[in-house]
Amino acid sequence: MDKLVATALPPLHRRISEQLHREIEQGRPAIGEALPSEAELMARFGVSRGTIRQALAALRSDGTIAGGQGAPPIVRGPRLSQPFTELLSFTSWVRSLGRQPAGRVVEFTVRAASPEAAAALDLATGSPVRHLVRVRYADGEPLMIERTTFPAEIGDLVATVDLEHDSIYATLATKGVVFDSARQEVDAVGASAADARWLEVAPRAPLLRVRRLTFSPAGRPLEWSEDRYVSGRVTLAIHNSAARPSMARRLATTGGR
Repeated sequence: MDKLVATALPPLHRRISEQLHREIEQGRPAIGEALPSEAELMARFGVSRGTIRQALAALRSDGTIAGGQGAPPIVRGPRLSQPFTELLSFTSWVRSLGRQPAGRVVEFTVRAASPEAAAALDLATGSPVRHLVRVRYADGEPLMIERTTFPAEIGDLVATVDLEHDSIYATLATKGVVFDSARQEVDAVGASAADARWLEVAPRAPLLRVRRLTFSPAGRPLEWSEDRYVSGRVTLAIHNSAARPSMARRLATTGGR
């Protein structure tokens, strides 16, 4: 390819990112493969390192590539989706996409219920609850961090689950505990220092927050959770119709709960 002219419009870094995006769509490089180094891209396009970094940042922000901060950029897979109208565990969702789910437990402790958790779970403030903090991965890429509070008796059952590999919903179903329905609220927050470290993003990077209260078939609260998704890797899409309104959770990654 001929070197791009710096005076062309749109801005040079955008033209480079668009060219690289077209090549990625054509499989050059393929999903899971690394892009050329910054030095190679500088030589190819005849531009400065800053311009190349701007182009790569654009690809990273739209979910086309992953990595950075010393790691070579890797091409991500296509965007995939899971309907929010169906209560589906992260593990089942990811496996349905042909990806490999995993989890890393950061914290799993007994604590006193906060006023917010107690109100959600219909407990007295200060009642003993189990609190789980877990990072969730798809094909090794961190997608979200979940902070979930369970009533003590449900939490004791959760303690028997292999939290790094198995689904809480599926395992507890074999013990007669069915997660039947949920009320979910979605907004956006900036990544805390802990979020940034665990999710491998910059501090204050935008995250999609889903607060979820899940019920048994009889309407008993079973979990109160705050999940934070990396916005460049997972998105929410809403489809409206008079008959069947629905929401979808989309995955922009090579891997996914």
